[in-house]
Amino acid sequence: MDPYYRADLALVHHLGFGFHADACGPGILKLLEPVQGPGGLVVELGCGSGLLTRILLDAGHRVVATDASPAMLELARSTAPEAEVRQLVLPDDPIPPADAIVSVGHVLSYLPDAAAIDRALVAIAGTLRPGGVLAIDLSDLSWNAARRDATQHSFVHDDWALVTRFSQPAADRFVREMTTFVRNDDGSWRRDDERHDNVLVDTARVPSLLGDHGVDATVRDSFGDETLPPGLKAIVGRKRA
Repeated sequence: MDPYYRADLALVHHLGFGFHADACGPGILKLLEPVQGPGGLVVELGCGSGLLTRILLDAGHRVVATDASPAMLELARSTAPEAEVRQLVLPDDPIPPADAIVSVGHVLSYLPDAAAIDRALVAIAGTLRPGGVLAIDLSDLSWNAARRDATQHSFVHDDWALVTRFSQPAADRFVREMTTFVRNDDGSWRRDDERHDNVLVDTARVPSLLGDHGVDATVRDSFGDETLPPGLKAIVGRKRA
């Protein structure tokens, strides 16, 4: 099972799911105001196709945009060419020292287990500079309860379609089995299938973990005025000086 988005799913995500970055962008920009300046650096984890990256750049931030998926990185380089775009695989690859670390799309939830998520959170805390800002989202254990009756969802557009089947094999697992259809230049269609397992965690314990590593954090229902999907929590914090 490939844990990273391949080319067609990355493209579909870029074309059809930018609303999450658009919704979270204003709240994240407000949180980043204390570190905005010519010398500040924002590291984005799981930048995807660069939709939030574009928002950060347009607001004047200097951004290192990272993702584990080569297909996503290729799109990000087109969407946000001013950013430094690089591959970074959590929890083991080193994160550049940063004045802010941001992430949307429950990126850490794609890691293999809760222990890996904890390691990534510790790494994030360790690389934030004093006074640095943390703004990420994370899937809570309540994610499954909010989707107990959900089994599938479909999106159909002129040049692509996505069919997603959901399952909940355990209290801390949410599985998406996704089939993409993308129109070729000659009008024919190609199909690809991907499965992604998301790990759900008790986000209430995250502030204590981060606090042990110098970051004062809270769990919120949003970054700002947006409404996050049920079970998706914003983790917002600041590195102690």
